[in-house]
Amino acid sequence: MPLSRLKSLFRSKTTVDDTSRFCATLAPDTPFYAIGDIHGQADQLEKLLDQIDQDRASEGFEKATLLFIGDYIDRGAKSAEVLNRLYTLSQTVSTRTVCLMGNHEKMLLDFIDDPAGRGAMWLRFGGIQTLASFGITGAREKAPAEDLLEICDAFEAALPPKMLSWLKALPLSWHSGNCSGAHAALNPARAPDGQSERTLLWGHADFMRKPRDDGQWVVHGHTIVKKPAIKDGRIAIDTGAYRSGPLTAAVISKGSCRFLQAR
Repeated sequence: MPLSRLKSLFRSKTTVDDTSRFCATLAPDTPFYAIGDIHGQADQLEKLLDQIDQDRASEGFEKATLLFIGDYIDRGAKSAEVLNRLYTLSQTVSTRTVCLMGNHEKMLLDFIDDPAGRGAMWLRFGGIQTLASFGITGAREKAPAEDLLEICDAFEAALPPKMLSWLKALPLSWHSGNCSGAHAALNPARAPDGQSERTLLWGHADFMRKPRDDGQWVVHGHTIVKKPAIKDGRIAIDTGAYRSGPLTAAVISKGSCRFLQAR
């Protein structure tokens, strides 16, 4: 199939909403691709990465950053594959790949730190599927504490070398020009570099209600939308890949945001 036809099937173009109260022009330092919540959908991830490679070549964006917005694991069946792919990407082209922490990665780390306490919540929100993707079965949310400790030990042993250190070091946010990336939200009343961990991972009550007044754009996931959306300085790209929706990437450059999608 010709490249132009392939791109037309998987790419949609969206311009900034002229009616928005937020009117700053997108101005990242360099173009970047922001990829939404993957949640164990390794097949969609590979399709989207192929589309990004084609787009890079056709648009001259070979040096554009890949910004993964968090929530790589849980709910989907191939979380281990996704983590291995992103870890490899971050090690081989580390200057062009940024992986942010999502609330699901944070819950995984809480499980490892306190499997019988705080970490039990992870099993309820998809951790069981992630454990299964690493070959660890039999986990259940209300298992006895000693069983959870054993499962945690098995999980740590199953993780590839250095992956746990990589997960712990994932940044909470990323900034380029007047664009910021965060998994869940930014508090519109605080500077991009002055956000709390809770806001960045779990959201903020004012994020969807009040536009920022500093001209800073925020690309985010966490909150599922039917279609990728641009409104009041927010670019929402979690289109529910684990719910049979497409996995979305926003292609952001000066004055422009468009979307690539894979199913």
